[in-house]
Amino acid sequence: MTANSRPNLVPTLALIGAMLLWGSSFIAMKVAVGSFHPLLVVFGRMAIAAVAFGGFAGRFRGDYRAGDWKWIVLMALCEPCLYFVFEAYALRYTSASQAGMITAMLPLMVALGARVFLGERTPGRTYAGFALSIVGVVWLTGVAAATEHAPDPFLGNLLEFLAMCCATGYMVALKKLTERYNSWFLTFMQALIGAVFFLPALALPAVSLPADIPLVPALCVVYLGLCITIGAYGLYNFGMSRLPAGQATSFVNLIPVITLALGSLILGETFSGQQYLASGVVFLGVFLSQMKKNS
Repeated sequence: MTANSRPNLVPTLALIGAMLLWGSSFIAMKVAVGSFHPLLVVFGRMAIAAVAFGGFAGRFRGDYRAGDWKWIVLMALCEPCLYFVFEAYALRYTSASQAGMITAMLPLMVALGARVFLGERTPGRTYAGFALSIVGVVWLTGVAAATEHAPDPFLGNLLEFLAMCCATGYMVALKKLTERYNSWFLTFMQALIGAVFFLPALALPAVSLPADIPLVPALCVVYLGLCITIGAYGLYNFGMSRLPAGQATSFVNLIPVITLALGSLILGETFSGQQYLASGVVFLGVFLSQMKKNS
């Protein structure tokens, strides 16, 4: 390892840790929404994270500048607010494995978002890769039959794709904010704004409190709040603050593999031969978008 590469080791390990946690979040969310209303699950994880942060939130500081509140609100509105609405409902209709596979498109979507909002150059192969990944996701969804784990895969996968659109907005806003703000401060703001955003949802007629609280789903909500909302987002925000946006986002490609393995081991989810081929097309599109042009 060269001296120039050592500074990247810690953020790289942080990003790998974030991906391991995020991959497991699909499994935990799938279990939790099986017993609790999706909006109740999301509020629970946000509230747990905000309370956990409350004890040391005063240590976080940022170099606030006029207008930054718009970017902070945009970041939190995209994720966790809208992102978790789409993902929580998505996992009621599709399997954790299929939802995780759709996350493979996120690096391409972030590259396009960075082109539009941050002025970063986007080569033509990125657009070609994005188109190919779309074909793969459509194929994956089209051949998915309704099962116990995925009663309506088309709707579920569509909702997960919308969640990825929100994640794109979050990462673009995050990259701009990490220039002046501590990564843990941004994680705290996500949890706090998320808890406030989802609190009114508890008053909705459709969101009923459960008569009893099953232990395993309840522990999944706690895991989502502490390990994912604080741990995964904190590690990712730190890695994003130390590495280029495109490089940091490329680690998201680990999530589908992790989710597929955990979905099979823990939930007993399976893919058909065509679904594996369709997943391969998604990854091929991602690989095409990241190929470097020969000099």
